[in-house]
Amino acid sequence: MEETGALIRKRRATISTGKCVPLKQVNGRSEVDESVNGRSDSGNIVTKRNVSDLPSTTSKERKKRINVPSDRQSVHVFKLSHVSSCLSCHRLQESLLSSASGYRNYRGVLNWCVVMLVLSNARLFLENLLKYGILVDPIQVVSLFIKDPYNMPAACLVIVSNVFIVAALYTERRLSVGCFSERVGLLVHSINLSVTLCFPVTIVLMLKSITPVGGASALGVYTVLFLKLYSYKDVNKWCREMSHAKARSLARGQDYQVSYPGNVTLRDLYYFVFAPTLCYELNFPRSPRIRMSFLLRRLFEMHLILFMICAVYSPHWSLICLQWMIPIIQSSMKPLEVNIIPLSSLSHQVPNHLLWLIFFYWFFHSSLNFIAELLQFGDREFYRDWWNSETITYFWQNWNIPVHKWCLRHFYKPLLKSGVSKWLGQSAVFLASAFFHEYLVSVPLKMLRPWAFMGMMAQLPLAWFVARFLRGNYGNAAVWLSLIIGQPIAVLMYVHDYYVLHYREGSAGGGPE
Repeated sequence: MEETGALIRKRRATISTGKCVPLKQVNGRSEVDESVNGRSDSGNIVTKRNVSDLPSTTSKERKKRINVPSDRQSVHVFKLSHVSSCLSCHRLQESLLSSASGYRNYRGVLNWCVVMLVLSNARLFLENLLKYGILVDPIQVVSLFIKDPYNMPAACLVIVSNVFIVAALYTERRLSVGCFSERVGLLVHSINLSVTLCFPVTIVLMLKSITPVGGASALGVYTVLFLKLYSYKDVNKWCREMSHAKARSLARGQDYQVSYPGNVTLRDLYYFVFAPTLCYELNFPRSPRIRMSFLLRRLFEMHLILFMICAVYSPHWSLICLQWMIPIIQSSMKPLEVNIIPLSSLSHQVPNHLLWLIFFYWFFHSSLNFIAELLQFGDREFYRDWWNSETITYFWQNWNIPVHKWCLRHFYKPLLKSGVSKWLGQSAVFLASAFFHEYLVSVPLKMLRPWAFMGMMAQLPLAWFVARFLRGNYGNAAVWLSLIIGQPIAVLMYVHDYYVLHYREGSAGGGPE
């Protein structure tokens, strides 16, 4: 028993010796580190001097003995690191909400804003539901596009657009082989493009069976076709003006390159017609494969959101407008007065802006990505961070990238090359945009009103004011206010005039048209 007690006391002394290790630095390293990395099983520190005195062992055992600490040593190091962490708990750093911190992840704040938006509008929705009941009718949703299922003039009008596509292809083929001179080709293209814009206007105004939504959809197709054929004409003209080697520089780096005039084919043109872009290229960037999961997600979003969007050009409304905006519009069906406009605009600015945001996501994200994935179109930049816009100009340059690229490539830069100043070039771009906005609104409604044109042209002085006097967050707030307040005023003008024109006259004559 005495021998056993002595042995236990010897072991305790050895352990206590290991615990009482000084913290003095030796050549940049503490003796604690040396004791951890080089202590032998007997508790002695292993140095270069006494390594040779160790019993002869294999190199593998020696490496294991020197480099691998025991469990007691690991516990010892853990205690020391815990003590050192307790001694120092502060460091030089900025608060997260400070701009100098570099913190940019505000996803939780965005989710909070969405939750607050839903909760703030839930009361309005419940009050509307209790006051007016359920107003949704599937038949009215179908009647947005057609009045008679056996008579669909808008769909027929879209089918006829193939005539203008074939005419553009025929003209380019004649130009590529030299049968047409450049002057004759320009004349034929000008006639084809002019008829592309004027023909649907004539049909929509003449036929009463075309609904406003059907007419707007058909005019939208013809507008896109006009911009595409214009780009197709320009690019092929640039190829003819350049040498054959330089013409290939218009193409991107692909495995299979198409050079002019090998691109003047029916297949190439129709791929461009259906591709989600307005600017033509000889070789578009292509994705390696079709991702079915991505395609199905976009398709599901398209069908789900489609029933939540309204068409502001129609007397019949889909889900949100039928349940939310129709009562507001009906309550404001009276001759417009100066003191009524602000109240009516404020009453429907929230649903109008919400529908605009839903439409943006449906068209620019879900629909265009669905088409791009189906056609393996590689360039998916359909929009940029327009929500961070600090100027009006930045917003218009980034919220609709396909149109911005077309205007920059085929309209703005040619004006600058011809000697026009930048300010006049920007004004001309806004003027063209104002024309097409009015073209897509007044013609389907069959009433000439200048509200869309005036709203677009008003962007010029607003853009100058915001860029000159407002910066940073103030400029971003001004952009959002122009979208939330300015747009509903123009929409109110058109919707009010349409309701008064058709439903007041219809009620006076015995019923609506």
